[in-house]
Amino acid sequence: MSATIAEPRLVLAGQWTLFWWKFRRHRVAVAGLGVILALYLVAAFAEFLAPFPPDLPNTRYTYAPPQALHLFMDGAFAPHVLGYKVQIDPVAMRRVFVENPAERIPVRFLAEGPAYDMWGLFPMRTHLIGVDRPGQPLFLLGADRLGRDLLSRVLYATRVSLSIGLVGVTISLSLGVLLGGLSGYFGGAIDTIIQRLIELVRSIPTIPLWMGMAAAVPTSWPPLRTYFIITLIISLIGWTSLAREVRGKFLVLRHEDFITAARLDGLSDLAIIYQHMVPSFLSHIIAAVTLAIPGMILAETALSFLGIGLQPPIVSWGVLLQESQNIRAVASAPWLLFAPGAAVVTAVLALNFLGDGLRDAADPYA
Repeated sequence: MSATIAEPRLVLAGQWTLFWWKFRRHRVAVAGLGVILALYLVAAFAEFLAPFPPDLPNTRYTYAPPQALHLFMDGAFAPHVLGYKVQIDPVAMRRVFVENPAERIPVRFLAEGPAYDMWGLFPMRTHLIGVDRPGQPLFLLGADRLGRDLLSRVLYATRVSLSIGLVGVTISLSLGVLLGGLSGYFGGAIDTIIQRLIELVRSIPTIPLWMGMAAAVPTSWPPLRTYFIITLIISLIGWTSLAREVRGKFLVLRHEDFITAARLDGLSDLAIIYQHMVPSFLSHIIAAVTLAIPGMILAETALSFLGIGLQPPIVSWGVLLQESQNIRAVASAPWLLFAPGAAVVTAVLALNFLGDGLRDAADPYA
């Protein structure tokens, strides 16, 4: 009985309804969507979530290890961290930080701290967590070579790295749909020229091409302009795959009856492309774009890690990983590698899981 009821419901359902029914059955993809939404919320509210500004140094605590957040003290809810005391490592003959149980530093929620401008518009001093007195250590993910809080730097870096992926994919999407659509819709000489251009771009090794284009960016440029150019460089490489997929779809769709009817109705070629052809496989484009964002994030990370992408004072995951290249950082301060590395792995895996679920949901009858 339930099958006979479900069958008409399935037949009458629209494209997006079928898409959603199939997607929500993909549990891993739904979890990935939750993680991605959380990461973009972190990026949007980085100033509020970070205990300190990303460039605030505290030279007393260079390479300080992560502190554990204790929520209870003497049976009562009293969030706190233990302070540090300095010892001398008898083997390496250098100072090391160890926990000092005698010093308990209270951690306040919605605490007043260093001033910042939320989204560059609203002056605020409230942070999600903070300490009572300026200068007290609160390094939940440890500190770097200048005593800067790594948690705050990772939170601020999330905004830069994820926005590069989103903006880069938006530019690649526009180029891919436009050029791929023109190639598949018109064919002939236009198709030949665009396909040879795609083959030329894809034939050049990616890393040397990135290095050459990034090396042309003047080091004297301000950070915002450098950020824009690096985003543009990454986007100019990533549009070719989507253009090929769009071309293949257009080659099939341009002979369909509804396209012929739209052409006889007097619609322009661009109107036919964007009003009829693109919406017919929009779910596939969404899946392809979602799978392309991790590539953009990894590209920015690789360029910054190699020293030819974003540079300080801009904070991105790649810039943070670049700071962990020396032997001391890996040997005595592994958190400098693990914290941004974990952020990159989490974002890339979540986006890939989400993209797999969207790709499966794009074919609801499969």
